Amino acid sequence: MFRRAAVRIGVRVAVLCAVLVFAGAALVFGYVWWKATTGGGREVGDHHVLVSLDPVDLAVAAVVLGIAAILLAGAAATLIARRAALPLAESLRRQRNFVADASHELRTPLAVLHARVQQLDLLVGEDPRLRPVVTELREDSRILVDIVDDLLQTTAGTAGGEPPASLAETMVRVGGDLRVLAAERGVTLDVEPADALVTLPAVPLQRCLTALTDNAIGHTPAGGRVLLSATVNARWAAVRVTDQGAGIRGISPDRVFERFAHGPGADPAAGPTRSTHGIGLALVHDVVGRHGGTVAVERTGADGTTFLLRLPRAGTPGSGPAVTAGTR
Repeated sequence: MFRRAAVRIGVRVAVLCAVLVFAGAALVFGYVWWKATTGGGREVGDHHVLVSLDPVDLAVAAVVLGIAAILLAGAAATLIARRAALPLAESLRRQRNFVADASHELRTPLAVLHARVQQLDLLVGEDPRLRPVVTELREDSRILVDIVDDLLQTTAGTAGGEPPASLAETMVRVGGDLRVLAAERGVTLDVEPADALVTLPAVPLQRCLTALTDNAIGHTPAGGRVLLSATVNARWAAVRVTDQGAGIRGISPDRVFERFAHGPGADPAAGPTRSTHGIGLALVHDVVGRHGGTVAVERTGADGTTFLLRLPRAGTPGSGPAVTAGTR
């Protein structure tokens, strides 16, 4: 769709240029013809007329033609740009409507689910066999409700004002949640947190770390290891997610954060993988960019891949929005 739109824009610009050239040539020819037929020229032979052109008139005509061409080109370019932007605006509108509709439809059943989990929590009491599982289930349902609320706020443009998040606490929470998935694949998940407050609120930060870590688990063969680690300096917190997969294959690392762009997947010898549509890393790219961070593929090869997430520390000046791209 975008390629066809680009071709249409190119054709329209070419037609505009041709119209301006022919219009200019027609005006010059008309001016010379007018001078020759109104006594401004003299005959120098059969079928030949010598026309004298005043330099001042030529200068004035050039200025007038130039201004007219600029105004016409500006008006035509504005019209072309507006028509070209219509499909993009419609696509963005549909995307926002879909996210808002999906989030709204999920909100009620998730609220009901969370309420039932709280009821279950009361019924279980202090049973040592069920208490840990129910506690984790209650926390997971709360996270789902928070994610849906965050999506609704982002779509409505009301997101913002949330307090900074503790990087260490969020990393530990993500590690605890995803160790279940890692264990199903026979993968070890280790977490080495760093204590810092970052500008991302807790819910978006957890979404980003979950997406990157889940991606790493999905590309690591059984018996491998995924490391979620962090280091900090005065201004930035650097979070690295390292896997022991086969590296990024079938796609350039510069494209891994594009929507629906992904490689051939994990090695089949590593066992079945979860379905992916190339959206998770794109969401990380968008969320981190909105909060002034960067995300990139730091290293990839046959021994694994490392994603680097750089987040501004809370309270540090000069952290503007910026994103580095890459995909898997």
